[in-house]
Amino acid sequence: MTKKLTFLGIETSCDETAAAVIRENDQGTADILSNVISSQVKEHNKFGGVVPELAARAHLENIEYIIKTAFNKSKISIDQIDGVAATAGPGLIVCLTVGLNIGKSIAAFSDKPFIGVNHLEGHALSPGLINKIQFPYLLLLISGGHTQFVIVKDVDKYEQLGTTIDDALGEAFDKTAKMLAFNYPGGPDIEKFAKLGDENFFQLPKPIINKAGCNLSFAGLKTAVLRETKKINNNVNLKNHMAASFQKTINKILRKKTRIAVEMFLKKTNKKNFQLIVAGGVAANKSIRENILSLSQEMNFNVVFPSLEFCGDNAAMIAWAGIQRYKKNITSELNLTAKSRWPLDKKAPYMKGPGLKL
Repeated sequence: MTKKLTFLGIETSCDETAAAVIRENDQGTADILSNVISSQVKEHNKFGGVVPELAARAHLENIEYIIKTAFNKSKISIDQIDGVAATAGPGLIVCLTVGLNIGKSIAAFSDKPFIGVNHLEGHALSPGLINKIQFPYLLLLISGGHTQFVIVKDVDKYEQLGTTIDDALGEAFDKTAKMLAFNYPGGPDIEKFAKLGDENFFQLPKPIINKAGCNLSFAGLKTAVLRETKKINNNVNLKNHMAASFQKTINKILRKKTRIAVEMFLKKTNKKNFQLIVAGGVAANKSIRENILSLSQEMNFNVVFPSLEFCGDNAAMIAWAGIQRYKKNITSELNLTAKSRWPLDKKAPYMKGPGLKL
């Protein structure tokens, strides 16, 4: 009988301080022994976004307690784990360094293998915590810092099909929410107030929707929202209409671009029975889930969403990615440094900046 691996995961890439202890099970998924997350939303809400220095300070203050709590809840001690995984990028360097350094220290002290995990790979593999997933599959990653379509061929093997050329989708939600004087992060409030508004009230642009393959753009949409919100003057009904119109526009863009990505995936893989994995913080949005689910029924493919607790940043997905990498004999040296940029597909062109040809 093969030993089931148990890993400690640590996540501090942005404004969540998180630690988890997870173990493989006989179903090929994970037993979540603990998954502890300390959110900094209240600290950053008044600024309308994350302040890196404040986030790093909070990580330093909380990380030791969060890791101890994760071990206590799991009823597992350090000497019983098989390895340590910590997010090494991409993200805010001052934040990443906190979790990465303590992860390396625990691994060195306990003489355990250490794996520096790509945060995006954590999201990409996160549905495997609960669902049995099969390679290759198509990934739609929608988070605060990233929006991309990727073929996940295997652990550590990725091919990018499309990405945002400017703002990430989560960023567009946050900036729109800030213009409407909603709370940070913006996604939950936009989804909440959209239910009270008329989604056809504002006609908003859908940048590059008919070109550039499955690349996406949200900057022009954000500019149009800014122009309209200047006329709203705190009118509650108009705010609700904008939230609804913005969300409807996002869903139209995602539906069109996902359709193109699915067609590209099918041409490249010839895999008829496949899964679309939708991961990242924005994957918690119910209207987006319903939109993609509707498309999956229309195009006859399977769609898998992570459980809501694993959509946002968490350490369970980092521990799981660590286990998957360890099983492929991919470990990290203890002199590994944090990376602010770390694409899943290392050969993919960098798609942001002036002079970009679409």
